[in-house]
Amino acid sequence: MTTRRALLKSLAAGAMLTGLPRLARANDWPQRPVRILVPFAAGGNTDGIARLLAQHLSDKCGQQFVVENRTGAGGTIAAETAAHSPPDGYTLMVTAVAQMAVFPALKKTNYDPVADFAPISNIASNPFCLVANPDFPAKTLGELVAYAREQPSKVVYASGGVGSISHLTMVMFLKRAGIEMLHTPYRGGAPAIADVIAGHVPLYFGNLSEALPHAGGALRPLAVSGETRARKLPDVPTVAESGWPGFKTETWNGLIAPAGTPRTIVDVLATEVRAALKEPKTLDQLDSFGVDPIGSTPEEFKATIASDLALWREAVKDANVSL
Repeated sequence: MTTRRALLKSLAAGAMLTGLPRLARANDWPQRPVRILVPFAAGGNTDGIARLLAQHLSDKCGQQFVVENRTGAGGTIAAETAAHSPPDGYTLMVTAVAQMAVFPALKKTNYDPVADFAPISNIASNPFCLVANPDFPAKTLGELVAYAREQPSKVVYASGGVGSISHLTMVMFLKRAGIEMLHTPYRGGAPAIADVIAGHVPLYFGNLSEALPHAGGALRPLAVSGETRARKLPDVPTVAESGWPGFKTETWNGLIAPAGTPRTIVDVLATEVRAALKEPKTLDQLDSFGVDPIGSTPEEFKATIASDLALWREAVKDANVSL
């Protein structure tokens, strides 16, 4: 009788534990609100992704996950703050490729993107899209390259600024295609796209989310830079299938923590990111942002950061820029 009573008591206790939120079983973490740093102002894709994740985590753990927009210096201030915060699971960051690979390739930062962070999960990605003014004579990427070869260093492209992702992405492609163009930098992607639409500059290689509102109308998409075609532009080929196999570059948003954050917390958070990406409301919202869900493991995300850092360092070297 005693053994049976003990067994029933044990089973009841186990049932109670399995009913608790998954996050509450990671060494009793969290005991207080957790902040999620965002390197950009409210309203953009990175902020939107962070808020979706914060709501999911708040629902699962019984503590609030609070988004804190820490802007400045291209997002590196937020990254510095995260890198130098206690590794106790109470400071996280939804970062972008700019803070983890592009800026560290351009200049010395007060953090090491590899050594100072614990990668948790790559949440979502967004390819780049090469767009042209509809009056530009080239209708495909192959035609563009042929046209540029006939007029070396005469075709002009816009970017969001010297050393911007749109600048460096075009530099990567020009090197791969073996052609040269003239660079016209702007102060951000919005004015660059506006001038392409107006016909002042014919080309721009920027985020897919920037091009989508104008694709097929004010802008003609020539190619996307992802491994596969973009769901939002299924008729637009990739750079790879247009004749340059292996060409791939994307921007992304991932969740990181300070280096030294307990692996139990990292693993639980990675699991919850993947769980969030299975929720229809999350997928619908990501779709509205024009991004694709990923949900990688910590090891996969670590490998992505390392490979992208090498990729953007090479692009910076080829562009001969520094900040």
